[in-house]
Amino acid sequence: MLISAPDLARVLDRVTVLDVRWDVATGPDRAAYEAAHVPGAAFIDLDAGLAGPPGESGRHPLPSAETFQEAMRDAGVSRGKPVVVYDARTSAAAARAWWLLRYFGHTETTVLNGGLAAWTTCALPVDAGPVTPSRGDLSVRPGGMPVIDRAGAASLARDGVLIDARASERFRGEHEPIDPVAGHIPGAVNRPTPDNLDERGQFLSAQDLRNAFAQLGVRDGVAVGAYCGSGVTAAHEVLALQLAGFPAALYPGSWSEWITDPSRPVSTD
Repeated sequence: MLISAPDLARVLDRVTVLDVRWDVATGPDRAAYEAAHVPGAAFIDLDAGLAGPPGESGRHPLPSAETFQEAMRDAGVSRGKPVVVYDARTSAAAARAWWLLRYFGHTETTVLNGGLAAWTTCALPVDAGPVTPSRGDLSVRPGGMPVIDRAGAASLARDGVLIDARASERFRGEHEPIDPVAGHIPGAVNRPTPDNLDERGQFLSAQDLRNAFAQLGVRDGVAVGAYCGSGVTAAHEVLALQLAGFPAALYPGSWSEWITDPSRPVSTD
């Protein structure tokens, strides 16, 4: 699920690399990509290729199979050739691409642990300018990763473990800079995605992650799901859970879908 910068450098000519730099406040960062990127990496616009139009299904609903397939083919993704995805440092956006590729059937997908920051820290070379790869031939098939809808999220919050991946102040409803309603799904527990990383922006060890999730009630055999504001960083939580040995479902609509119906309960406890 993860690959180190030195290991990626050794196989760079045998994989397809995707740059998914994006920020929740400013969106896709093509300018940073064109300034410096892993050699051969194609840029992926998260808002255009890794999400559907915002609306009743949330701010970043899953893209249609057709939209995702075209974005991946344009980026050179083909069946049978491994894909490595990365972002600036935290893997929050890269995890969205990792999750979608697996959801749509491309299982040979890994995340560059620590993103471009890890690559440059190792003094590995970077290129500038856009990359136009040869068109890929990926054919997608949805269903490769588990998902839950809002009813499933409410059920997990009652009978399993539903993890909210947002910052603690947003979870508690103390500060909500993005969505019009503050709080969280009743019964959910909080694990901000930065807590899954060390000071370098790389994932904690599998055992450290396992211990941390166990403190939230995650156990083998217990159903687990994750959500965030719009379903992007929740994929990072799913990745961390899988590294810890806990398969988890994603609630793609997340908080931004939950609050579209004012009759749905909201908690700030």
